[in-house]
Amino acid sequence: MVFKGLARWWQGDVGYSFRNSPLAMAAALVAFVCVFCATFAGYVAPHNPFDLATLELGDSRLPPAWVDNGNFKGSAKYLLGTDNQGRDILSALMYGARISLIVGVASVVLSMVIGVTLGLLSGFMGGWVDTALMRLCDVMLSFPAILIALLIAGVGRALFPNAQGSLAFGVLIISITLSGWVPYARTVRGSTLVERNKEYVQAARVTGVSNFRIMRRHVLPNVLGPVMVLATIQVATAIIIEATLSFLGVGAPVTTPSLGTLISVGKDFLFSGEWWITVFPGLMLVAISLSVNLLGDWLRDALNPRLR
Repeated sequence: MVFKGLARWWQGDVGYSFRNSPLAMAAALVAFVCVFCATFAGYVAPHNPFDLATLELGDSRLPPAWVDNGNFKGSAKYLLGTDNQGRDILSALMYGARISLIVGVASVVLSMVIGVTLGLLSGFMGGWVDTALMRLCDVMLSFPAILIALLIAGVGRALFPNAQGSLAFGVLIISITLSGWVPYARTVRGSTLVERNKEYVQAARVTGVSNFRIMRRHVLPNVLGPVMVLATIQVATAIIIEATLSFLGVGAPVTTPSLGTLISVGKDFLFSGEWWITVFPGLMLVAISLSVNLLGDWLRDALNPRLR
């Protein structure tokens, strides 16, 4: 069934658009490599940055393997160099990308569930329900993710002072979710306002179908197209927000090799010549975000019937 579905997709309009878009194929390849390395980091990474027994402080701040300018000399053991704790940068990038992807995908899924549910309810019910939910959207837009993360982190650390690791990831997911569900709600509301006045919805009402069933079985499948495009783009945004929060010290702990924490650590050594600690995590963040954004742009164009 899975292979038949993939074959049907490959032969369809979307598959044809993908095959004829070199930019989309290149972005998909980069995204696949990043996701594969992050998912199977335990098998692909040459070192385990979480294993403290394997870390050697004598190998800290080593440059990439190809750098040998007299002052700095790289080692073939660490292809992209090491950070201030002696962790292999290449391995840290793979494990850090895993953290970024987990936080990004989890927050986007939660945002999509909340936003689609509230947007569908707002657009279909109308009246005071629509007004109240849209005003809630306006209020949420006035709070950036960074401010929400600071508030949640302060309250969480006061209530759970010993849950540092789990609290940090919970703060990341919740803060990105609370600031990310609004675009889904507004997008679904606009599409629902159009769909609820169509003949198939009126026919379902005449036959006595409940509003909940109409929304779930009839309206929802017809408003998910823009949501899937928005979710693809929002994954990149969530990853960038996670890196930003970790860089500011609100997200992942400093001891965790997240992309944001690696960039934050590297900035302290940038002017002393250890540029690789910051540059390579930054390039990894750019590669993931850019590839996902390009795939989102391609998917938006591929699903737009006016551009076919």
